Amino acid sequence: MPPEPRPRRAALRGQAISFSGNPFLQAPRDCFVHHEDALILIEDGRIAAFAPYDPALLPPGVTPVHYENALITVGFVDAHVHYPQVGMVGAFGEQLLAWLERYTFPAERAFADPAHAEAAARIFLREILRAGTTTASVYCTVHPHSVDALFAESERFNTLMVAGKVLMDSHAPDDLRDTVESGYEDSLALIRRWHGRGRQHYGVTPRYAGSCSAAQLDSAGALLRGHEGLFLQTHLSESPAEVAWVRDLFPARSSYLDIYAHAGLVRPRAIFGHGIHVGEEEFCTCHAAGAALAHCPTSNLFLGSGLFRLFDALDPRRPVRVAIGTDIGAGTSFSALRTLGEAYKVAALRGDALDGLRAFHLATLGGAAALHLDDRIGRIAPGYDADLCVLGLDATPFLAFRTARCERVEDLMFVLMTLGDERAVRATWVAGECVYDAARRPDPFRYADGAAAG
Repeated sequence: MPPEPRPRRAALRGQAISFSGNPFLQAPRDCFVHHEDALILIEDGRIAAFAPYDPALLPPGVTPVHYENALITVGFVDAHVHYPQVGMVGAFGEQLLAWLERYTFPAERAFADPAHAEAAARIFLREILRAGTTTASVYCTVHPHSVDALFAESERFNTLMVAGKVLMDSHAPDDLRDTVESGYEDSLALIRRWHGRGRQHYGVTPRYAGSCSAAQLDSAGALLRGHEGLFLQTHLSESPAEVAWVRDLFPARSSYLDIYAHAGLVRPRAIFGHGIHVGEEEFCTCHAAGAALAHCPTSNLFLGSGLFRLFDALDPRRPVRVAIGTDIGAGTSFSALRTLGEAYKVAALRGDALDGLRAFHLATLGGAAALHLDDRIGRIAPGYDADLCVLGLDATPFLAFRTARCERVEDLMFVLMTLGDERAVRATWVAGECVYDAARRPDPFRYADGAAAG
């Protein structure tokens, strides 16, 4: 008999933090594990141990990568992002509906060319890894090959991705529309090709109620019912004008969320982007269904859409699952740190105080819970996938000056999210492999098999 393959082992050493609970629902100090000098052992892509550093714990032949003056956390989760919009980030000056017409649809039209889709997927994966993000829920375009391009590049890095072909048969340019039948068949083929293949997961993706007929929303529900473990992603109540227009399109439904519920889309593993202009009944529905809301503060501020009611959504009497989304391209940064800094400002404008501990939870274990993936990602704990982000505390001279004055890890996290950005990400590990190292030259990226990714 051939010998058993030797396990792939690695180790990291440095200051590290991981959540063990939800600080919105429990005493914050009881919700995390923090080691000033930690040892993280990795075996075959998963965490084998997380403990205070002790050289006696190291397996023979394993030398830890020592990250000094850093904070190691789990990789960030981006619950709402449009990879086809990487080329239009920072487009000037429209509110939502006009912005779609002027910028979004022209950008997505270019994805009719498979080569363009492949180039955009390469850029997108590298930018999120540069920002420390290891899992994302990603909107593609109406073109099936846009999904193939995204998943193929994700598979090379071995990142855990949720993605899907946009369904859009109404109120869109003719060359960006599908039909109920073609949308269903294209999605079905993509599900069979990609869902559950390695770390790739399919998300049924009706763009939003304004771009889908009732029949197409029903077909999305049929896809979800026909296949175990699928995700659902769409938009909900982003701007007042959008909400009013959708109400006119579906007069028989009691609310925007009720449109989706009627089609069987409000369920576990459903992620509704934005959810700014929702009421208590909709919060209660999401809570009962196990559905999630993706808070996208940079996008909401950029388009003037409104202020998300974060603390209302997370009311301990009926908490809704909430994650953070960058919403590229209305969002203005791939960085979870910068996005959390803007979430703090949105909360402050509503009279709430979002501290660093709760904010980091939203982008890590909270994001994993929103996707119902918190049994495998979102924690540094034995058995969890070894998706990790190393944040350098000296990424800029001023950041080094400021972090040196932090006495508690909670203070350190708040400084990182208000003063940090992608420059603070020193390294990103995916399933136990360092796929991004800011100091690696000439190319900081490596595919999961060790091949250069340039």
